[in-house]
Amino acid sequence: MIMDATTLFSNVQAVTATTVSTNIVDLGATGTVYGAVAAIVRDIGKGAAVPLKVTVAESFNNLTSLTITVETDDNAGFASAKTVWTSPAYAVADLAAGAKLLLPDSIPLGTDERYARLKYTVAGAAPTLGKITAGVTAGNQTNG
Repeated sequence: MIMDATTLFSNVQAVTATTVSTNIVDLGATGTVYGAVAAIVRDIGKGAAVPLKVTVAESFNNLTSLTITVETDDNAGFASAKTVWTSPAYAVADLAAGAKLLLPDSIPLGTDERYARLKYTVAGAAPTLGKITAGVTAGNQTNG
């Protein structure tokens, strides 16, 4: 698995309450190709798979569960964020250091705006421990 700083959502980010990833990924502006009357319509989720990976860097405590969503928006401030994918609710027992959390096999269909981020939603008591590293990878090891 290879990660790149420009496509890293979280780098050992502490998640002690519902929060969004430290970093957003700028998918770039769309342009208008020569001879066209409108800008190209994007959907990063179509075409070749772009793998995502989330790893628990420090075991979580206290919370009941954690849910991860992939959000997209046309502005870096995420004033009108759109959720394009939601994970299952991971119980605290699933959030031990080294755990590799299930995300979609690739960036989901509907990722059609310029910016993308992850949102971590905590259910139950706020954790005092728990860190995540997440981002786009060059490929995910499966050991399968």
